Amino acid sequence: MEEGTLKSPTPCVSNHADYDALQWDVREGCEVRQILDRVADKWSLLVIAILETRTLRFTELRREIDGISQRMLTVTLRQLERDGLVHRTVYPVVPPRVDYALTPMGTTLHTTIRSLVTWTEEHQEQIAESRAEYDARVEADAGVTTGAR
Repeated sequence: MEEGTLKSPTPCVSNHADYDALQWDVREGCEVRQILDRVADKWSLLVIAILETRTLRFTELRREIDGISQRMLTVTLRQLERDGLVHRTVYPVVPPRVDYALTPMGTTLHTTIRSLVTWTEEHQEQIAESRAEYDARVEADAGVTTGAR
C-alpha cells in the first residue's frame, strides 16, 4: 500500500441535509481528499501532461521533467498506476524495457489539467501583481514594526 492512502477509506458522506455531494470533504480519511491530493501534486500533473500525447520509457519521462529525482518519479508512477491513471507495460527483453502510458481514465483527467493550465496562463499577470502588492505590504508592515521599537 502506498504512503498516504488507507486500506479502507472513510466514506465522505455528511449527515447534514444541505450537503453538496460535489464538495471536497476536508476530513483526513476521506478518499476524495486522498485522490485530489494525489492527482493535484506537481509531479503527477507533469507526468499526466507529458504522457497525454505519447507513451514513454522511464528515462525519457525523467529527461522531460526537470528537477524530478529517480525515486520521486518511481513513486509518482507507482501511485498513478495504482489509481488506474497510468498503464505500465514491461517487455521481456534484455535489458528490460518498460513503457508508461495514460489509461483512458488518465486521459480524461488531462482535460481537467489543461483547463487548470489555461486558467493559470490567463491569470498569471494578475497573480504576479497581487504577489507584488502583498510583498510590498508585508515589507512595509515589517518596517513599521521594526521602526516602532
